Amino acid sequence: MDVGKDLVAASATPLVLGILAEGDSYGYAIIKRVAELSGGRLQWTDGMLYPVLHRLERQGHVAAKWSASESGRKRKYYRITRAGRAQLAARRQQWQVVDGALRGIWMEACTA
Repeated sequence: MDVGKDLVAASATPLVLGILAEGDSYGYAIIKRVAELSGGRLQWTDGMLYPVLHRLERQGHVAAKWSASESGRKRKYYRITRAGRAQLAARRQQWQVVDGALRGIWMEACTA
């Protein structure tokens, strides 16, 4: 199943914030986590993720710092901020409204 670009774009912010709420992470690990959470149906690229991370950083929802990985290689690690947690809570409520509306209309459509 191919997930439409509009839906992928709309879900990017809550997905990234939700993943970072689990703990600090870096780009490649976030991409892998999205694939894992979606059962492989969402395959993000660097070109999709980094603009989202940079926007969230500019907005103060995530903070970043360079740190050495276990292999000694430097990586930019991202963490969710207090403002990011508030944004995640707001996005969660928004998605719950959309989910409820869709479930309602689909239930009616199936019984009609």
